Amino acid sequence: MVGRIIETPACVAEGAAFLASVEPRFAAALELTGPLPLRRRKDGYEELLGAIVSQQVSVAAADAIWGRLKAARLTGPRKVAAASDEDLRACGMSRQKIRYAKALAGAGINFQALRECPTEEVVATLIEVPGIGKWTAEIYAMFSLGRADVFAPGDLALQEAAKLLFELDDRPREAALRTMAQAWSPWRGVAARLLWAYYRVAKDREGVR
Repeated sequence: MVGRIIETPACVAEGAAFLASVEPRFAAALELTGPLPLRRRKDGYEELLGAIVSQQVSVAAADAIWGRLKAARLTGPRKVAAASDEDLRACGMSRQKIRYAKALAGAGINFQALRECPTEEVVATLIEVPGIGKWTAEIYAMFSLGRADVFAPGDLALQEAAKLLFELDDRPREAALRTMAQAWSPWRGVAARLLWAYYRVAKDREGVR
């Protein structure tokens, strides 16, 4: 079952209202953050290629590489598959990322069909591709497919936000946060948005940039 899809800001607001009703700390966090962002993205090969490009580099570096790939028209699966390693390296791609980009291009993923697959199947399909980990797959399901009830507990900012909001002694690890998030179903994707927004507010309040 695909479940609820987040399509509009009204969907996010509905989820936020639910979370505030079941968890007082979320209600308090929403007072600080205000309305939460929609954060929907396109789906498909290009979105995941962008995630590969962004791995372990700064936002500025990723933007520069992506700009060169776009200029060279090397952002589609057929073009990437046919490109030489030298062409991709000239755009700033590392040897490892070239391997990942080509593996994704050759994986034969039916991105349109993924829209109708259960989230667990989406994640399982994507993590079979070298360079696509569980975090990337869950973020794709959350923002590119709009799944309302997917969470990404491996995200360090979500872990830190949970520690701050719930006044925990330590940052919860991935397994612990995944268990914790079960209580926020069927709006775990909105809980993630709220925790990210709260993290930004909390960091500013502490004077950390």
